[in-house]
Amino acid sequence: MRRIAYGATIILTLGVVAAELLHAPTLILFALTSLALIGLAWVLGQATESLGHHLGPRAGGILNATFGNAAELIITIFALSAGLTAVVKASIIGSIIGNVLLVLGASLLFGGLKNGTQSFSATIAGINASMLTIVAAALALPTIFVATQAQRGGGSPTTLSIEVAVVMFILYILYLIYYFRSPEGGIATGEGHAPFGRTASFVLLLGATAAVAFVSEAFVGAIEPLVEEFGISALFVGVILVPIVGNIAEHIVGVQIAYKNNMDFSMAISLGSSIQVALLVTPILVFLGPLLGHPLDLTFSLLELGALGAAVVTTAFVAMDGKSNWLEGAMLVGVYIIAALAFFFSP
Repeated sequence: MRRIAYGATIILTLGVVAAELLHAPTLILFALTSLALIGLAWVLGQATESLGHHLGPRAGGILNATFGNAAELIITIFALSAGLTAVVKASIIGSIIGNVLLVLGASLLFGGLKNGTQSFSATIAGINASMLTIVAAALALPTIFVATQAQRGGGSPTTLSIEVAVVMFILYILYLIYYFRSPEGGIATGEGHAPFGRTASFVLLLGATAAVAFVSEAFVGAIEPLVEEFGISALFVGVILVPIVGNIAEHIVGVQIAYKNNMDFSMAISLGSSIQVALLVTPILVFLGPLLGHPLDLTFSLLELGALGAAVVTTAFVAMDGKSNWLEGAMLVGVYIIAALAFFFSP
């Protein structure tokens, strides 16, 4: 099965090359690049996990924490360099709510249907939920600042966003330190044995990263024509499509692990990935914005902040007692579908 997945990823990547050379229609190019990125994100995850096994739990945990959202980071960097700041900001919100509503919800749903009531560490889940609450506040305050200072000629939202990004990055470092020192924590480095040797894992990691960069450029190039030709909301593309393309491989793993009744590991994937996007990916994008000629401020629409707030609140309620069931999962997925519909019909 793994060989088939690798083969399909190679074929899809070559298909993107052919589509670029032949100037394929927008829809075909977007579909090919999306499928190729899904496969490459999986390969990147496999290489990261394999190399992490060789490096040991601590170094492997740091590697996983760094490369866990590498595919999405690369996609958003290319989108930012192309000036698609609205799509980039939407993808930040979309990745967070996708992880805590869709991925966690599907994990609780399918895991609960198979195993009944499942248990997990309420301490670690509570810390993750608290961190997400801080994330929501950090992402909301620049928007509130702009709204309240609009009539007074206050400071620049870009400057405030950079300062907020610095604080968020420091919090991420502290978050990692706590997890590595906590007897209940630690960054999950996967299950089983390394499928590749150390050198092969490193080469595969570099190759997959380069391929993701190439395909991401084509993917981003197809976004604007897609929005214009088919009338799809740019907000919907950023909040729903970009995060799914960049993270679906990891999402599937999280659901599979919950199905095997390992809820601590599954929640570490979904909640940990959300925190990583907010506290690591977002600051990197804010720092890179001026260098790429497109400063990125952390101001969002009310719809984006409303969806984020709903995701954080519902996740906090689910995480507080250390137990879960399929109905809670269905509720989380339901909230995600409602949010997706709202973004789809937004102008």
